[in-house]
Amino acid sequence: MSKKPIIVFEGIEGSGKSYHLASVARYFKQKKISFIKIREPGGSQNSEKIRRLMLNNKSNFNKDTDLLLFLSSRSENISLIKKNYNKKIILIDRFTDSTVAYQHYGMGVNLKIINLLNKYLLRDIKIGFTFLNIVNNKNLFLRLKKRKILNKYDKFNSVFYNKVQNGFIKLAKSKKKSYMIINSNLEIKENKKLILDKINKDVGGKVKLLRQITKEYHNAVEEILEKEAQNFTSVEDDTGTFTLLNSMEAVNNN
Repeated sequence: MSKKPIIVFEGIEGSGKSYHLASVARYFKQKKISFIKIREPGGSQNSEKIRRLMLNNKSNFNKDTDLLLFLSSRSENISLIKKNYNKKIILIDRFTDSTVAYQHYGMGVNLKIINLLNKYLLRDIKIGFTFLNIVNNKNLFLRLKKRKILNKYDKFNSVFYNKVQNGFIKLAKSKKKSYMIINSNLEIKENKKLILDKINKDVGGKVKLLRQITKEYHNAVEEILEKEAQNFTSVEDDTGTFTLLNSMEAVNNN
């Protein structure tokens, strides 16, 4: 993982992904690590408009329209991502693998089309690491019941959610080096520690090293300037103005 990666939090509804993204964001603020966070669908102003349209409980778009709306929302975020790519850590609540999991494994949209469109939008943008949060049916529906407002994607049945989650797991197995599966049926504090330990090891450690290198560089520059200052002598001219002369020039003038 690079020192300023894109970190994605994936998972079905009620899996805790949004909670853990917020937890990492608070950690970065405490450590004064620069970052931005985005959710999908949503994120930028136009993307949020698309989100409200497609997640509205009254919407009845077909699966292909849903796919294109998700990708339209992502398209509106790409300029924001490019602007901060490799400059700040980018935290994303759902990204390209969600489209594959939901639209392909869940709804049966052609995988080649999804991959082609994702590739077209992202081009050279690479995801650094993904935390996949998984949850069983019991906890999934218990958590959904606690929500005051449910959108269209909160109202699918267990068969659909199982298809989507199994799709996520297939993706995780194909990208083992850049994926960590978080069992959201466990205590939330345990999972929070797992995620923050991983973040601290792969991101925080590199940031700390960079800060140490920067500090050593500044110290070295100050040491050089201090030595150079010792080679200069101040002399006062007839007008009372002090001028810095190289020490050898000062000797010659005397």
